[in-house]
Amino acid sequence: MITIKTPAQIDKMRANGRLLASCLYEVCTRVTPGVDTAHLDQIAEQMISDAGAIPAFKGYNGFPSTICASINEEVVHGIPSKKRILKDGDIFSIDIGLIKDGFFSDMATTVAVGNVNEEAQHLMQVTRESLWRGLEQVKIGNRLSDISHAVGSFVESEGFHVVEEYVGHGIGRKLHEDPQIPNFGLPGNGPRLREGMVFAIEPMVKLDPEPTRVLDDGWTVVTAGGGLSAHFEHTVALTDNGFEILTLGGEEQRGG
Repeated sequence: MITIKTPAQIDKMRANGRLLASCLYEVCTRVTPGVDTAHLDQIAEQMISDAGAIPAFKGYNGFPSTICASINEEVVHGIPSKKRILKDGDIFSIDIGLIKDGFFSDMATTVAVGNVNEEAQHLMQVTRESLWRGLEQVKIGNRLSDISHAVGSFVESEGFHVVEEYVGHGIGRKLHEDPQIPNFGLPGNGPRLREGMVFAIEPMVKLDPEPTRVLDDGWTVVTAGGGLSAHFEHTVALTDNGFEILTLGGEEQRGG
């Protein structure tokens, strides 16, 4: 069942989203060759705690950290470590969430570490654009799978592949609510979109078409062939004017 949020609840989620965006932005400014991912995790946790919020991921089903820190072939759920040191040419995906005043917020981005090659740049650009393609389908009266189709069809048209095993989701008083939102599929299926729905839309895109696998740590998801992967995510509310990105930072603007 998809829960409908009231304007007052969306106000809280908007405040949380802005806070989360500022935390992620600060972490991104610290991404540089030679930094370890545990240090970035500590920065994120401190900022969230100082703002009176709680990290959403730490302790969630046993996950040990505030951020998911995924490098290169790691798709999602990478565990920060002092031994995981970023180097020039890496791409680094950061997934982050918080809870405050009873509501969750969730977002992700992939950033270049130093100088990355053209293929990595293209992968990040396509993944970011596929998120926007999905967001633009968040309109009253559209079907849920219109979002999925917009993401997946664009990614495939650019010669990349969406991760099918992990999906976007509803979000609110729980981190993961109904519905699940795949990043592929035919348009025109699923529930009609209504004002007050709030989603976390998150394309994960990779170079190869093969299924992902999970490492022995039980968390880190990697591409089957070791190719690069990128991940972008926003929490978005459906309003009478279209979509409103609740996790939008000042450095990223686009019409809704």
